[in-house]
Amino acid sequence: MRHDRLRVSWLATVLAGALVVGSSSLWGAANDEAAARTPAAVARTDASVDPSFLSAITTRARDAQADVVGAPSRPEPARTSSHVLVRVPRDLALRAEPRADARVVGTMPSGSKYYDVPITAWVEKLSPDGRWGRVEIPYAWPRRHGWLALRGLARHTTNVEVHVDLSEHRITVSRFGRVLFAMPAATGSPASPTPPGEYFVTDRIPFSGGYLGTFAFGISGIQPRLPAGWSGGNQLAIHGTDDPASIGRSVSAGCLRVAERSLDRLQPLLRLGTPVIVVR
Repeated sequence: MRHDRLRVSWLATVLAGALVVGSSSLWGAANDEAAARTPAAVARTDASVDPSFLSAITTRARDAQADVVGAPSRPEPARTSSHVLVRVPRDLALRAEPRADARVVGTMPSGSKYYDVPITAWVEKLSPDGRWGRVEIPYAWPRRHGWLALRGLARHTTNVEVHVDLSEHRITVSRFGRVLFAMPAATGSPASPTPPGEYFVTDRIPFSGGYLGTFAFGISGIQPRLPAGWSGGNQLAIHGTDDPASIGRSVSAGCLRVAERSLDRLQPLLRLGTPVIVVR
């Protein structure tokens, strides 16, 4: 009788553990400690368990957990990490290493390439002491990085970033690392491909229409392979178009063309300095 009572007690414990496994998947990380009480964990406390009985209970528990994983779940907590942005009040030297006596490798301009919009730069990495920031040198080719002295520069943050997948002709906008929305885009043609890189927004320029659409976000990169006879400048941008049929194809001189409704969604989010990461 005592053995039967122990077995019934153990079965109740196993079934409770299986229910905890399923419910913990549904409610995320709020009950991690309870989720750890799987049948296998419970079995380690009772050496008299029938192996075949344990196998059946474990399989049922796993099946229940798999069903819950496929169901809608609560959103994950937002990440608190932010991108550091700095306002550049004047042209500043960029150095090979984060120290004042290091070799100068480029310049961080105070204004954008064509419209002289005051530059707010994306700091990709901080030095251990926080006094220097690693940035991609704007409008430089070949692409390269340098270290910017941050002392005296006004700092801001953004939780928004833009990812451009050239192979999929797609722009994805995220906040706190979570996707807000995605949109199709035209990219550079095979003769003038959009160069991958880690850029940031340098311009926010409205237009009245035409081949640039009604708005353009200039970014800190340039096109080194312009089409023959091109006279429209070499700065890269995300902009509208008067040729909506081109969206989703590799046809541009290097810029990224999107629909007008996409521009409407981008305008409230892409402030100066917002990271724009372009990959093949």
